[in-house]
Order: sequence, then C-alpha cells, then structure tokens
Amino acid sequence: MTETIHPTTESANRYLRDNFAPVREELTATDLTVTGRLPDHLDGRYLRIGPNPLDDPGDQHHWFLGEGMVHGVRIRDGHAEWYRNRWVRSAAVADSLGEPHRGTPGERDFAANTNVLEHHGRTLALVEAGAPPYELTHDLDTVGPCDFGGTLPSIPGRPGYAAHPHRDPGTGELHALSYNWTAGNRVAYSVLGNDGRIRRSVDVEVHGSPMMHDFALTERHVVILDLPVTFDIATATEDVPRLVRPLVRGLLNRVIGRNPLPEPVIARIARGGDAVSLPYRWNPDYPARIGIMPRDGDSASVRWFEIAPCYVFHTLNAYDDGDTVVVDVIRHPTMFATVLNGPNEGPAVLTRFTLDLRTGQARETGIDQRSQEFPRHDERLTGRRHRYGWAVGFEDGAPGDTLLRHDLDTGSTESRRLGAGLEASEFCFVPNPDGTAEDDGVLMGYVHDRAEGRSQLRVLDAATLDDVATVHLPGRVPAGFHGNWAPEGADLADV
Repeated sequence: MTETIHPTTESANRYLRDNFAPVREELTATDLTVTGRLPDHLDGRYLRIGPNPLDDPGDQHHWFLGEGMVHGVRIRDGHAEWYRNRWVRSAAVADSLGEPHRGTPGERDFAANTNVLEHHGRTLALVEAGAPPYELTHDLDTVGPCDFGGTLPSIPGRPGYAAHPHRDPGTGELHALSYNWTAGNRVAYSVLGNDGRIRRSVDVEVHGSPMMHDFALTERHVVILDLPVTFDIATATEDVPRLVRPLVRGLLNRVIGRNPLPEPVIARIARGGDAVSLPYRWNPDYPARIGIMPRDGDSASVRWFEIAPCYVFHTLNAYDDGDTVVVDVIRHPTMFATVLNGPNEGPAVLTRFTLDLRTGQARETGIDQRSQEFPRHDERLTGRRHRYGWAVGFEDGAPGDTLLRHDLDTGSTESRRLGAGLEASEFCFVPNPDGTAEDDGVLMGYVHDRAEGRSQLRVLDAATLDDVATVHLPGRVPAGFHGNWAPEGADLADV
C-alpha cells in the first residue's frame, strides 16, 4: 500500500496551495507500474519543469518566481525504468541545501524553471529574462550554468537567453527570441547551432521593455510579439530604500524603453532585497503589434502589424502562405492588470492572426473559444503549414481535466475529459516513427489525481485521445510549465 500525499491548502495564495503547492522531497523510483502498454518505439525520457519554491516565499509570491524542479520518466522497451525529480541547483539552491556550487554561477543566476529540452547531447533547463540556462545530467542532476561555449554573453544590457526556443525541423538548430529588462528596448533573435554554439545573434528594437515569453518561426520569417505587458518601475524598486527611491525611479523613467540601464542601477535593483513580485504589468498605453522579420534580416527589416490589445504567452505554430504569414496563438484579453501573482484574467482562446505582407494589414480570427493553454503541434512541422494542434482546457485560470484536439483545416475541435478529480498539465506530441499522418503518434503529459494525492504520466493516442498507457508515479508533480520528449540517440539534425 502506498501513502496518500495531499498538498497544502493553508496558504491564501492559490499558487502555493492545492496542486500548485511545491513538493519537499527529491525522489528516485525504479520499475514503475504501468497500466496499458507503452509503445515499443518509445526510447527516451519525458521531461517537464516548473516552479517549486525551496523555502516559504510568503503569500505575495508570484507563480513564475519559484526555483525550478525537473521531473522525468525514463521509458525503454515498453517499460518505465525510473522516475526522478530534482531541483535545479543554482547557487542559492545549493547554498540552502548545504551543497557546493555547480559550475560557476554568475550575477544573473536563477534556478531555471520554465522549459527543459535536449540539444546537442545536452539536457538544458531554461528560463527567460536574462538568466543563463542550466545544464543537467541524463539523470537530472545539475552540471552548472551553460553559456553555449562562451557564445552567450551574460552581462548587463544583453537580453541573455530565452525559455521558448523553437527547433527548425530541417536543420535541428534552435531559434530563440530573448528579452531582459536591463536591455532597454532591445530583444535578441539568436540561432543555436548543432555544435552547441550560438552562430547568429541580432538585436531588434521594440517599443519599450516588454515581456516576451514566446515567438514563432516560419520557413522564411521570425514572428515577434510586442505586446502591452511591460517592465514596471514601481514594482522593480519596491525594495530600494525609501529615501532614494524617487531618485532611482526618476532615473529608470528616463532610460526604460530607450537605452540599457546603467550598470550601478542594475546591480542595486538586483541586490534590492527579497522581492517576490514579477516586475511586469499590463500597460494600456503600450501599442500591441506583431513584427515579421526575415530570418536573415535585422531590426530595420521588421514589418510591424498593429493588432487589438491582448497578451500571448504561447504560439501554437506559424507558417508562410504566399504573401501572408499565418500565426496561431493562445490569446489572453489582458495580463497582470488585476491579478498580479499569476495568469488569471479571463479566458485564453485559440486565435489566428493572418498578416498580409502586401497591404500591411492584420486579420484576427477566433478558432476556439474554450479557455485553454499550453498549445502543442507536431514539431516536425514547426514553421510549416500544420493541420492539428493540442491544448489543455483551463477552468478558472487553472488546468482542468480536458484535452483539446484542434483540426485547423475543418475548424473542428474534439475534447476528452480525463476524469473527475484529475488535473492535466502540458501534453507534448511524440510521432510514430513509422507513421505518415500528421497526428499518428502519442501525447505525453503528467496528470495529477487529487483524491490519491499522486500523479501519473499519461500516454494518449494523438488522433483519438484514447488511453494508451499510464505510468504510476511515487509522488506528486505540481502544476508547472513546459515539458518535452528527449529521445535517446537521436540524430541531432532530425530532432
């Protein structure tokens, strides 16, 4: 018999209770119980990451700011060989655990908590807004910060790296769009080659200092989302001593959105104290627009398209269609305007933007009006025309038990309820290597069982949403962010 593990319900902050609550133990379990049959061709690890505060951050905690914890399941020959969960050992996490530092952490050190993927034989934990990635071992232990062989500068005034790169399926290279509040009105488009080094980096000017969680890639273009969630000076300077706060805010007002911040100001704010608020807010005066830049272009070559105010955390995919660019996104009406500790300001819906490069006009079309997030597609079609997409249904700003399968050709959506008391997280698509259809494969994702207090790795048929297999885990995987399938021995150019 296994013990039932129930998360805390005591905190007033929804992002510290129920399945948002952190887990306190690192577990290793082998020979996991499987219901159903795991496909024989699955040989690799399913990895997912999310915030997992090491210490009590208090009721003002923002969900995005917890230290990262990676959860992984190793699958081979129809068996689930192990489950592991591990904190990413930033300097602060290592200090709290009484362990030596891993590698050489810099000033922008943070326990990456937003995405985890495999590239060039490295397992990388990623976070946005300037902090460097962390490299992990195959077994999810921390190696240390990764600067891509010295090609990723980690200095004030540079955007750093991104949490949401997209892989070109033709080359295997990772394309990213990075932002950081120290960089003023500049974001950086970069290409990470299959030698593990950044081979191209281009600064792009935007209106001010926006939060850019995601972007999109087509075969010919980079799609830039310049939207009205921007760096908020008042929030960023809450921990600056009251006597000098007006001076610091006045200085920031003169440089934010125009120039990189002076290094002494950056250093002072970075050391300001124990702030738990994300320094980004909805800015109704900031124009909403989408930029289209040729892949080999620069800031001067960006075509900007004005759209109605909204915010986008995630794109589903994008592609070129003659003289238009088609971008499918999850559209939020606002973000961090009234709810300041997490994304919960109205339904987030699947929306298509069609951008006409001849006329300069943007057309917005609603595709599915159910609240949803974490859209995924067959990533062999990244930047190419896609037919299918999958997403998780949300209820009151939190993941529910529904998975959605969108057919973009017919405009229809199928849904699957996993069951009462279950809570889904992001599901990623893993293709059948012998399949020919776009949706011939499986979906993989963690599902929390509230009654049992434990989680499962669920494997579903991507075409029908029927059950294929369930891997039963020894503990709970809290609500988190992004996950990916990391196949063993993959040809880097074909991943």
